Amino acid sequence: MTTALPTHGARGAPSPWIVRWSHLLQPGGTVLDVACGSGRHLAWFAGRGHPVTGVDRDLSGCRDLGDRATLHCADMENGPWPLEAGGEPQIFDAVVVTHYLWRPLLPKLLASLAPGGVLLYETFAAGNETVGRPARPDFLLQHGELLQICHGLDIVAYEDGYLPDPARFVQRIAAVRPRQDAVSSPRLYTL
Repeated sequence: MTTALPTHGARGAPSPWIVRWSHLLQPGGTVLDVACGSGRHLAWFAGRGHPVTGVDRDLSGCRDLGDRATLHCADMENGPWPLEAGGEPQIFDAVVVTHYLWRPLLPKLLASLAPGGVLLYETFAAGNETVGRPARPDFLLQHGELLQICHGLDIVAYEDGYLPDPARFVQRIAAVRPRQDAVSSPRLYTL
């Protein structure tokens, strides 16, 4: 039996990858969910006491979150980044991205990550064209691409491969922006 990925408007369970590595985020830390879709990660983090912000071009699936989430309706591929003031990005303790890839946005996402902040990213990878959609190379990470993007961050976990149910090729990473004092401190992350 194949389990389908949730559609844009249907709120499913949070990604097991996001849940698995969310403990890296400090208690009460701010969370940015990019291409937040139905708000499954917004709801999950808000339920754990994190202030959450979501960005997507369609927020209809998130409206029930009410004042538990700050929502920004934006076309991230054709418009300005909505979380910037005077050319400086708003800073978050975690940036979460699942099932979305727009390479021109990646520098802004990394710039939005606070020292000690966590990047949790999971999306489709090359090979997915053999099992379904997305199939266009523009929407598929190339082998090792997330590692290259996260150069300079502490990589806590990384996977690049095939998942059978539902069939898909993914890349996912949990990475932490080092704190300024990290040079002399050991980098210990609970696995």
